[in-house]
Amino acid sequence: MNTPFSSVEICAGAGGQALGLEEAGFNLRAAVELDPHAAATLRANRPSWNVIEGDVLNFDITPYSKDLDLLAGGVPCPPFSIAGKQLGRDDERDLFPRALELTRTANPKAVMLENVRGLSQPRFAAYRRELINEFEALGYQVFWELITSADYGLPQLRPRFILVALKEEYADFFDWPEPADHVSTVGEALYDLMAANGWPGAEKWAANAQGIGPTLVGGSKKHGGPDVGPSRAREAWAKLGVKGSSIAEDAPGPEFPTDPAIEMPRLTVKMGGVLQGFPADWKWQGGKTAAWKQVGNAFPPPVAAAVGRSILAALNKLPLAPSNFAAQPQRPDSTLLEVRP
Repeated sequence: MNTPFSSVEICAGAGGQALGLEEAGFNLRAAVELDPHAAATLRANRPSWNVIEGDVLNFDITPYSKDLDLLAGGVPCPPFSIAGKQLGRDDERDLFPRALELTRTANPKAVMLENVRGLSQPRFAAYRRELINEFEALGYQVFWELITSADYGLPQLRPRFILVALKEEYADFFDWPEPADHVSTVGEALYDLMAANGWPGAEKWAANAQGIGPTLVGGSKKHGGPDVGPSRAREAWAKLGVKGSSIAEDAPGPEFPTDPAIEMPRLTVKMGGVLQGFPADWKWQGGKTAAWKQVGNAFPPPVAAAVGRSILAALNKLPLAPSNFAAQPQRPDSTLLEVRP
């Protein structure tokens, strides 16, 4: 596993997939991102990354194509989102065709693309079959799996539909990673941040927040200010002791009430990032609304790392090492409310 493997990422967002793939062992050649705030976040946290700010439709992958190992990306979800019109191929934001064009040009050994659970619905079966046929015509074998992020240690459900395509010579060595043996709770993940400004209620709050939150959402241009999502999501967060009507600038301080009947703490952008699996010191750029959009739309680094290790094992033509993975974890019953983007 010592041989360096290369990757190019499209629709990189705030860097969740790139960060996870870096942890798995891939060296990023280029990260393409249209949103200026997200591109600034990439630069602020990884100055060594080659960040290309611009539309992926105009991206020339040719300079990065020689012996490319992995083309990755989180193509936009609105064409398939349950919350949207689900226009699929008829949505101008559908970038799967562009990902195929880049695959034809670069001819990487592997491709990894992630999207929302909506793409797995029966109504998109013909579309998925068409994509599979296109990849197979280019010499790839396609694997598609619905993965729940909580199975990889995150304190939120966050299902993602992930496509992995591998050249035929590597396909027999690919297996999806097994779930992690520990599921973090919201209280475990956020205790340090909740206590950072001296809130005396942090310990009690964390002890009561022993569950997994619903999927964080980041909103869109049509969405209003930053919050945790629609009413069902807010109700689920309230059960975990979090007020979801808006996002806070800072963690609660010494004077903040300790009785949730009086006031509950709100999430901050940094807390949202930690719930997504980012390091607590990740520097989110832009105003609160722009930063929260990046958080809510991110691909969790731990999930990207787990799948990345599986791809790396296949490219090395080795079985996936058991490592830190174990049996399916048990989730607290109270956390099974899922609010989907």
